[in-house]
Amino acid sequence: MKDKIFILLQHLLPQHLISRFVGRIAECTNPMVKNTFIKWFAKRYNINMSEALIEEPTAFKNFNAFFTRELKPGVRTIDDAADAIVSPADGAISQLGDIEHGRIFQAKGRGYGLTTLLGGNAKLAEQFINGSFATIYLSPRDYHRVHMPVTGTLRETIFVPGDLYSVNQTTAENVDQLFARNERLVAIFDTEQGPMAMVLVGAMIVAGIETVWSGHEAPVHRKAIRTAYQPEKREPITLQKGEEMGRFKLGSTVVLLFGEDAVNWQETLRAESPVQLGERIATDKAASNSEAQDNNAA
Repeated sequence: MKDKIFILLQHLLPQHLISRFVGRIAECTNPMVKNTFIKWFAKRYNINMSEALIEEPTAFKNFNAFFTRELKPGVRTIDDAADAIVSPADGAISQLGDIEHGRIFQAKGRGYGLTTLLGGNAKLAEQFINGSFATIYLSPRDYHRVHMPVTGTLRETIFVPGDLYSVNQTTAENVDQLFARNERLVAIFDTEQGPMAMVLVGAMIVAGIETVWSGHEAPVHRKAIRTAYQPEKREPITLQKGEEMGRFKLGSTVVLLFGEDAVNWQETLRAESPVQLGERIATDKAASNSEAQDNNAA
């Protein structure tokens, strides 16, 4: 009954109005307001500030600065093996596996369309047909900067307007096509593993999504906005594995997409497996096959 009420409220409440209101509070620099909010949040979610570059919670200029806090150097180790695809964030695996018949598994028999997730771009979706996906949920207590799973050069972004449902497990199990109906930023990179999509999914009370190349991402009008990054028109944006690519102002989800025969997910990973930024979550399939052939030849 509690879960049903939670889902019903999300259907009925003005999602964007609430998110904008929370966003204003999160940007407030008034010491009494921001410190009260930060102290409550840090205690409520047992935030580990010993990992943060700035350990004193009230030293941040506002709640958003606290929430997107930088980690101390060396706190997370990036697997630098050439064949390693690493987790882009701290969080937990929501689901991962194969993209089957253009559909991505969500939870408990629910799924959503690949083309819809990518903003309705069928030509773009073709590059990931029969590929692989991983959905990583960032809880409120997690570190909320998102980093590169592999080295890649940005090809294009698509900002897709939509709803702002919560993206926790309860909602994923009860709201159809959750990640393909929420507001999201789709970033397409060209990598040694082929095309890779990083989809940053917004959620209830998420005050914004930022990228390192353009700052705050938000459409002026409620329609999809595509931005191409052709090298002939501008300096290429290439980010190294482990380098920051964006951040969430309040928690959300990252959906990773790779093309067919590009990666092998780690066999130990399954729904609700915890992951940390930089740890190996998959292996480059081509590199694995090449290594196996070398071993057989030897």
